Amino acid sequence: MTAYTGAQAEAIGCLHEPLQIIACAGSGKTQVISQRVAEILKQPGVKPRNVIAFTFTEKAAAELKERIHTVLESEGVSTQGIAEMYIGTMHGYTLDLLQRLVPETFKFSTLTDITGRLFIDRNSRRSGLTECPTISPGTPRLKRFVHSKLYMQVTSVLREDTVNEKLVPDGVLKAHWDYMNLLYEHRYFDFTEMINLAVQLLEADSGEDAEAALVQRHIRDDIRYVVVDEYQDVNPLQERLIRGLVQFGANVCVVGDDDQTIYQWRGSEVNNIVTFKDRYAGVRQVTLDDNFRSSKGIVEVGRSIAELIPSGARLPKAMTASGHQTFERGDLLAVDFSDPDSEAAWICDRIESMRGVAFTDRPSAAPRGLSWSDFAVLYRSVARDAGPLVDEMRRRGIPYVIKGLNRLFDSPEIQAIVGIFRYIVSEIDELLLRALFNEAALVPQSCNWSAAMRVLDEGRDFDRGERWGVYNIQRLYLEFLEALTLREDTIPGGHARAELVFYQLGKFSQAISDFEAIYFNTDPPQKYKAFSDWLAFQAPEYYADTDADVGYAAPDAVIISTVHQAKGMQWPAVFVPCLRNNRFPSKRQGGLGLFHVVPDSALASPDRYRGTIEDETRLFYVAVTRAQKYLFASFSPVPGNRLYGRRSPFFDHCARQAWFLTRDPGAPAPSLEPHAKREVANVTLSFSELKYLFECPYQFKLRFLYGFNPPLHEALGYGKGLHDALAEAHKRALDGEVLPAVAAEELVDRHLHVPYAYPELKSALRSAAIKAVGRYLNDHSTDLERTVHSEKQIQVHVAPGVTVDGRIDLVRRLDTDELVIVDFKSTARAQDEDVTRDQLHVYAVGYHELTGERADLIEVLNLDEDGKTIREKVEDPLLAAVRGRIKDAGTSLRQNDLPRLPVWGEQCGKCDLAELCRDIPPDAKRFTGAAPETG
Repeated sequence: MTAYTGAQAEAIGCLHEPLQIIACAGSGKTQVISQRVAEILKQPGVKPRNVIAFTFTEKAAAELKERIHTVLESEGVSTQGIAEMYIGTMHGYTLDLLQRLVPETFKFSTLTDITGRLFIDRNSRRSGLTECPTISPGTPRLKRFVHSKLYMQVTSVLREDTVNEKLVPDGVLKAHWDYMNLLYEHRYFDFTEMINLAVQLLEADSGEDAEAALVQRHIRDDIRYVVVDEYQDVNPLQERLIRGLVQFGANVCVVGDDDQTIYQWRGSEVNNIVTFKDRYAGVRQVTLDDNFRSSKGIVEVGRSIAELIPSGARLPKAMTASGHQTFERGDLLAVDFSDPDSEAAWICDRIESMRGVAFTDRPSAAPRGLSWSDFAVLYRSVARDAGPLVDEMRRRGIPYVIKGLNRLFDSPEIQAIVGIFRYIVSEIDELLLRALFNEAALVPQSCNWSAAMRVLDEGRDFDRGERWGVYNIQRLYLEFLEALTLREDTIPGGHARAELVFYQLGKFSQAISDFEAIYFNTDPPQKYKAFSDWLAFQAPEYYADTDADVGYAAPDAVIISTVHQAKGMQWPAVFVPCLRNNRFPSKRQGGLGLFHVVPDSALASPDRYRGTIEDETRLFYVAVTRAQKYLFASFSPVPGNRLYGRRSPFFDHCARQAWFLTRDPGAPAPSLEPHAKREVANVTLSFSELKYLFECPYQFKLRFLYGFNPPLHEALGYGKGLHDALAEAHKRALDGEVLPAVAAEELVDRHLHVPYAYPELKSALRSAAIKAVGRYLNDHSTDLERTVHSEKQIQVHVAPGVTVDGRIDLVRRLDTDELVIVDFKSTARAQDEDVTRDQLHVYAVGYHELTGERADLIEVLNLDEDGKTIREKVEDPLLAAVRGRIKDAGTSLRQNDLPRLPVWGEQCGKCDLAELCRDIPPDAKRFTGAAPETG
């Protein structure tokens, strides 16, 4: 077992009392949680399915999964069944819970913050947006586009918080219910509703509600341990979810740091963590106050900032430096400048001069030279303050990445791409479009500009008479890049720039997918005009607060990020610029806000939505504690702006600390070649995603490292609907109910959801699905009785940091008593997901790791009338070969060794992203059929 401190060991060993772990920044909490979960699983009678571990993000979930797996393997503890332990977000857990147990939700899909806002804006009246009243004399009702973000907050607060509805205006409540009705009509969940519905079922009278009884029985019988990381960020609704999950006696462990509560504006209630010990009986409290991340200077400064929070509003703790990073005079600077341009120039000077400075990542590691990606610049608001730095970095050629899609639309490369759609709707001419591409240096030497323009001219011919789905924005985007021969190896400027440009192009592909998910079935001229207008007027603001990146790529580039986006991260050197009064700490914003719609008197603790100085102090604490060794705080006034002309009290606080110098003594001297700490994030892939890695590593790179999206297809949802209908039939068979063929129509209507199909196609897909399901129920009635598992969760640990998980469609026994793994396919699924022998053997590997039982046969069961069904033995040599291939694939991913296929092949013709890879032979066959579907 790893050596642990006394406090860490106490937390790990506390398995039967309610436990609160107060974890200071850099205190090794993830390792402690991982070891504690391992101790839980060592107990007799405890199965992985008895444990839930909630994280705040999917990235954190991937890291926790990896750590737990590593601990179990290192201690020789069996990982059998670990696929059935839930590790992930509360949203993911409740969605899975509902879609397993509540038929009404089987065909619901999820709206993100971006697609949810698009959905509200597109349906501005029916969503209640433009019907929602305010108390502002100048704005009697909310406005489309302008107030959709505010309206999303209103609808979430009314479900997430403790609200006295008697004090909420009737018009606001009616608008909210209009939104809720529209959500359910379109079969959507937003992030709040999936938790809200689960909580309602957990709190309902199980004697009167059959679905509540089913959900509560599952919780009572299966859930024995609940672990909640980042507990300081839960809102009142999420706290009710936790209560519901432990209501039958499950052990609860919460982990967090009240000093890092930074999401109050999203509804987080810091009082949850502060009062946890008073609200749960018999709580043991353990404080992890050793910081292993940062030098003594940074730790002491962080502690001094946390102590600015009034003692009654925080839990007592005293963070201590316990790591290997040393403090040297000059590591911490608090410097001021005459204007933002001077500040930006100094930051760039310092980064350039510190490349190659020796830095030791771990106590036992050899020093390496700092590289671009070891520097992070953290802003209170990237959108408002990062402009001078971005301009200076661009001028000097310093590579940089802005986290999320924040400021994506400011870059010359994306301005050129946006120009494509401005040309489509005749806002600019070809001459100006070419100038945009020349300015962005996005015209390859091999470019055939005329061919690229032909793609656009055909794309804007809206009188072709074809169905609306043909006018696909994503496909046009990819075809234009193909015609332009814009690829990694043709982008001017070398490999490093090509990597950054493709990273941006992948982000733009995600923006297209977000828009088209809501506007797919729209009159083509209107759709393209709406898209062009959205890019110009709404999209930059839509993405201003997004936290996540779209791909796993980690270019060697300086990170520019908001402090909120930096939560959970660390860097050797951190800059916190623009420390101006009224900026950081932020001044309360004017204009229309939440309390113009929902009276503050209706909420239990309204101040957290306004933002307080304590909230800003916690945010600054997070910023400072991201640094491992070097921390540079800086101030510059905005000329002519009285609001931003004075130093922040946070800057003054730093300047008063003995650890800081206020005059720059110069950078330490470089002594090594710059060497980036190249790491692919911990990733969890589905089995279909692993198939992409097997088939073509470069296609995988485009999709999952850069974030490119394939075009939406009109038949999207058909294969999933078939699969889910059969899954219900098999689950009912496990309960002793064998459905007859006449049940097919009911099953299909409950599960089939094809939101992008035009009416004739929708009708045809429904008929085809009923026939396929009816034929299966008729032909396999005796097989249904031999169902062993349906939708069985499996997981394969591929390599360090790489996990593959998914569900096997069906496991059944033959009359020969042999065990067979079955995967269903139809024409719609086969074209992009032809289940190969290798992939089915991967399923066999996963099933063995889950159950310890070996499958005898694998079977591909074709649901089409004339479909060919394949069944063959699980071969030991092939099983061993597949395990080796999985390991090799994982190693390639970790090393970013993801090459193109040497020559054009059949799978290239099926790839939506082939145009970003290579020249397509004139006689090549391209597949443009139905949507890829995952099981």
